[in-house]
Amino acid sequence: MQIDNPYFSSPGIGLGCMNLSHAYGSPLSQPDAAAALSAAFDMGYRHFDTATLYGGGANETLVGKVLKDKRQQLFLASKCGMAIGQESGKKEIDGRPETLRSQCEASLRRLQTDSIDLYYLHRLDPQVPIEDSVGALSRLVEEGKIGAIGLSEVSAATLTRAQAVHPIAAVQSEYSLWTRNPEIAILDACRESNTALVAFSPLARGYLSATLTDIASLEPKDIRNNMPRFNAEHYPKNLALLDDYVAIARDAGCTPSQLALAWLRSKGDFVVPIPGTRLIDHMHENLEADQVRLETGVIARVEALINQNTVSGPRYSAAQQVEIDTEEFA
Repeated sequence: MQIDNPYFSSPGIGLGCMNLSHAYGSPLSQPDAAAALSAAFDMGYRHFDTATLYGGGANETLVGKVLKDKRQQLFLASKCGMAIGQESGKKEIDGRPETLRSQCEASLRRLQTDSIDLYYLHRLDPQVPIEDSVGALSRLVEEGKIGAIGLSEVSAATLTRAQAVHPIAAVQSEYSLWTRNPEIAILDACRESNTALVAFSPLARGYLSATLTDIASLEPKDIRNNMPRFNAEHYPKNLALLDDYVAIARDAGCTPSQLALAWLRSKGDFVVPIPGTRLIDHMHENLEADQVRLETGVIARVEALINQNTVSGPRYSAAQQVEIDTEEFA
């Protein structure tokens, strides 16, 4: 991997900080969120992932406040190019160079640091050539404000164009047993170019933990309410796969969540999952998955059970899909 900071991949599982402040129902209270982050560091997490978007900057502020005294002992990643508009109050994608620079400077202030180890373009802006966005980020590297450039939810073709401007250290994509899109092209592209593949939502937004059995329990503002795989048509069909999945985890001597994370780790050292949770016991469980090694037969069984052909429903609605540059299965 192009990233030589040992805290990026040791341990081989990072922490996605988003759901402490954003997207999965009501955010945690500040004291509870701070306690969860502190506990994550104490138990061994060293790679922390946040973004300008999350909580309209609140998540970066939280991470900066809690971890500022530990800054030299961790790997810090954040993102730009997608934010809550000050006037609209809605999510806006903007990859213009001047926007990325201003968002980076704001991120540095919120995170209380002089440099962010890895800074992603959160989404490709179809109105701005990727070369322009990456060019702006490369100047931030030259100035020492960011250590490396990443891209999020991009295709292999976009990665190639970006790499012609500046080395891309990591691509962040949704990747799990039930979202196998990276296997179309970007996984191989990352492997061939020595680029890390950072897997977000590695537990399929809670599905692969085998604990979300009733979608009626989701809070009204939970983003899963707008995702087809979690609706009343598709989720019962997906739930029907879980009994066999739990049995495979039991045979492998691990929990369902650990099976999902260990499967990702089996894809290569360049694949780094960043599960997010607000529960400290789940943080422990997920981190311990880095010690799980799956036998070939277990991998084959679980891949045959949960894949793009057996999961019911698309991962995004039509409105959400237009924001994504990743390859799609036919």
